[in-house]
Amino acid sequence: MSKAFSIDCSTWSYDEIMMFCGTHDKNLDLLRSAFDAELIFNNGQLDVQCDNREVLDCIEKIVRAAYTLIHEQKHLNASDLNYLIRLVKASPSINLERLNSEPIAKTVSGKLIYPKTIGQRILIDALTHDDIIFATGVAGTGKTYLAVVYAVAQLKKGNYSRIVLTRPAVEAGENLGFLPGDLKEKVDPYLRPLYDALYDMLGVETVEKLLEKEVIEIAPLAYMRGRTLDNAFIILDEAQNTTKNQMKMFLTRMGFNSKVVITGDGTQIDLVKKQDSGLLHARKILQGVDKIGFVELSGLDVVRNPLVQKIIECYERAEGNE
Repeated sequence: MSKAFSIDCSTWSYDEIMMFCGTHDKNLDLLRSAFDAELIFNNGQLDVQCDNREVLDCIEKIVRAAYTLIHEQKHLNASDLNYLIRLVKASPSINLERLNSEPIAKTVSGKLIYPKTIGQRILIDALTHDDIIFATGVAGTGKTYLAVVYAVAQLKKGNYSRIVLTRPAVEAGENLGFLPGDLKEKVDPYLRPLYDALYDMLGVETVEKLLEKEVIEIAPLAYMRGRTLDNAFIILDEAQNTTKNQMKMFLTRMGFNSKVVITGDGTQIDLVKKQDSGLLHARKILQGVDKIGFVELSGLDVVRNPLVQKIIECYERAEGNE
């Protein structure tokens, strides 16, 4: 038999309650379905009918974390709530206070950008404290986007004089030889996620001007050979497709007052031999080196459509059974 519990929400404003409930109580329905509980707002309280106290504790933890998002970020959608539910279900004792954070930056349209998951919060901490950061994880975890956002914020503050964005020119089932132009022109379409993040932060016109002035440089990894990059924020994307020699070459381009971020997904290696991946090799041999940070983002950090996480989980199960 279910028991009745109450969560005190007397300090919440009417708008905060409406945002928490969602359009047509969509958010409440998510919680009801996730925990097989009944939730009703009544005179400054959220009344919960559920089977036991442990379920209530999970719901209360989610409610408090959701309120923090609403109060500090003026925002809560079904994706945010789904993430909180997944976190608590995976680890009922988890501390959700790590979600509390300052905004990283502001887009050209004025939208504040916050880390959306605990993994993203850990990534921002690493970007703040380390000089070389390996950010790895499955698609949709925001690792590349956050790296570019952070780089632009640092450029605006004057901490670096330029941003260098690069990736290896490895084909993922497509044949680059059939594309027109030189190597850079062939690879540019594959760099689109980097351009999109820059456009979000600076706008198309500003990005084009900074590219002309070489304040921002986007180029294939092959263009990095023989250079020393001082006072630069350098991002290597799709690093799982570098060879061991390419990774060594890239890491040794780092000059004075520079920060290097390497992003990649070890489950999407397009090299003929996966064991040749420079990303996997670097993660193995550089562990424990001071000022080199490693952040692994998981399926829980996926911030795309919830179906993306389910697809990733299905592939992971299938690969585990092969």
